[in-house]
Amino acid sequence: MSIRAVVWDVDDTLFDYTTADRVGMRGHLAAEGLLDGYDTVEQALARWRAITDRQWARFSAGEVTFDGQRRDRVRVFLGEQLSDDEADAWFARYRTHYEAVWALFPDVLPALDALAVSHRHAVLSNSSIHVQDHKLRSLGVHHRFEVVLCAAELGVSKPEAGAFLAVCEALELAPHHVAYVGDHPEIDGRGAAEAGLLSVWIDRGGAHTGGGRRTGGGALGGPHRIASLAELPTVLGADTRFGAPSTFR
Repeated sequence: MSIRAVVWDVDDTLFDYTTADRVGMRGHLAAEGLLDGYDTVEQALARWRAITDRQWARFSAGEVTFDGQRRDRVRVFLGEQLSDDEADAWFARYRTHYEAVWALFPDVLPALDALAVSHRHAVLSNSSIHVQDHKLRSLGVHHRFEVVLCAAELGVSKPEAGAFLAVCEALELAPHHVAYVGDHPEIDGRGAAEAGLLSVWIDRGGAHTGGGRRTGGGALGGPHRIASLAELPTVLGADTRFGAPSTFR
């Protein structure tokens, strides 16, 4: 198997979304005076994350627009029937705190540098191009990717095969020449594998159990599970500064 391109998820793969969301929301709720209604900060943050997950699932299923899921997250969290403008304004104030703490994971730039010559690079995200284009530019890595595709514009979301095949088509490569790297074992890992790509599931800190294998894996065998992007060149069989070429195929 010759992998010629690596397609990346963004949130919690390249970009530490979970930390930025938690820290940003903590600051936002404090500034809005909304923490008094909760026993602990953690309780408030857990509720926000649960609401976010539910509304994001609705967007992924095509039940609501990208902007709609944002507004509904705010309305449900506050328990108020806000207008679109009111919900957008509340979310914009949150975003100020959120964007102030944006950061890549420490293993991202070394991995991108190691694979810069040997592989082409692209992004496939279950977000919108407006959001991810801004994020990648702010983080200083947008120029690393020749293609950036997002579900809001594609009209199809991961784990549907159509999303993965769309990025392969944009790269003009067959799926078996493309690797996909993402953090979610089902949406990213299983979805990419079933679409015929070499699936690489990044499971930092062992956040998930099951769903992948530490050795082997691949397009027909399910996602190949790694704990750090430092392992990625070996999975791809790339001859890089991380070490000698792997025997993995």
